[in-house]
Parts: sequence; C-alpha cells; structure tokens
Amino acid sequence: MGFRAITNRLLGDIEGLRFAPPVTHVYNPLVYARKPYDAYWRRFGRAPKEVVLLGMNPGPFGMAQVGVPFGDVAMVRDWLGIEGPVASPPFEHPKRPVQGFACPRREVSGTRFWGWARSAFGEPDAFFSRFFVANYCPLCFMEHSGRNRTPDKLPARERLPLFAACDRALRSTVQLLRPRYVFGIGAFAEARAREALAGLELSVGRILHPSPASPAANRGWAQAAADTLREYGIDLP
Repeated sequence: MGFRAITNRLLGDIEGLRFAPPVTHVYNPLVYARKPYDAYWRRFGRAPKEVVLLGMNPGPFGMAQVGVPFGDVAMVRDWLGIEGPVASPPFEHPKRPVQGFACPRREVSGTRFWGWARSAFGEPDAFFSRFFVANYCPLCFMEHSGRNRTPDKLPARERLPLFAACDRALRSTVQLLRPRYVFGIGAFAEARAREALAGLELSVGRILHPSPASPAANRGWAQAAADTLREYGIDLP
C-alpha cells in the first residue's frame, strides 16, 4: 500500500469522528494542505529508511499551516524545498488563521528540528536517504481561547477510535518504509509507536521533544537528540 492509499484510508477512518468541548475547532491539514503534504512524501518518502522519527500531531503554526511535520514555514520552503497551495479549514478559529506559506510566525519546534537536520546532514536528500519524519495523529485540536489541546488530553470516548485509526495508519506507514528504528519524539509518540508496532521487527525508542516548553530542550535539544540516536548505534555526521 502506497502513501496515498494509507492517507486516504486514514481520512476515511477519521471522517466521522466528533470532538466535544473544550475542543471547539479541529484542523485536518491532510485535507486542506494535501498538495504540499503529497509533495513532501513524493520527494522524501522513498523506501527503505533506516529511521522513522514520529511526532505527536500538527501544531497550529507548523503542520497546520503547511502540511509537513514540524512545519516551520521557512524551513519547509527554503530547506526542504516544499511549497504549494494551502486552502482554509472549513471552520477556522479567528485566533488561529491558516495562512499557509504566508504565515509570518516561526514554529520553534520545527526550527529546532529541521535546523538540526540541516546542520548535521547539509542537504535534505542526505537526511532523507536514511530518515523520515511523520506525525502520529493528523488532527490539530484547539479550544475556544485558541489554546492547543493535544490528543492525549481527549476523553476516552473520543481518544480510542481516533487512536485506532492512527495506529492502523502508522503500522502501514512503517511497513511501507521498512525502518530498523522508530523513535517517538516525546513520550506520547513513543508509547503509541510501541503499541501500534508491536510484533514488527524493529526497535522503538524516544528522543526529546524540541518544544520550547521543555527546559531540557531549551538547554540543547540538538545535542540531546543526537546523543540518543548514537546510543542506539545510529551513525550521524
């Protein structure tokens, strides 16, 4: 199964899901930012990969804007070389407009993440010859205030069917890319990877999330992530 079929199946699996307050707005960039998302996969999703790095879900100023995981606009456009038309979600939060590649706000986690890849590998093709970056959940959840709400904070009646769909998509993605290692970027992504990928012949680990809300990440995320990868025997430049 190719990435388009995996994506389309995931979209079908989550289409009927509904989310109650405090969630008031749900963005799905796999729909309104599908063209840059597909461009990312077409350019960088060639199997096999050595490592898949797995994020949680889109942030409002990252993938929710441009359709690429950890999607800081400048990094995606200028380093990854990905750009394309982005529409608006059907029910847009007034405090979180989708401006696509015109979004002026930087996404700190994406700046850190792709900045490390650029510093370590130089060119994106060198990085993606061994690595791929995906998100576990495609949806961005927002409360009335505009506050981001992560999938782990959803009630069980909403969380369980969503996770079942995302687990299925992750397992299919990993079977497509055939990595030796999957690293959750943060504890949530690691836990979901361990459950979704149980029984597959690969190693699952965790690297620190590059969020500015993490004191450890603020003390030197790039070095911490590289150290963890090397502990697993992954050679880095």
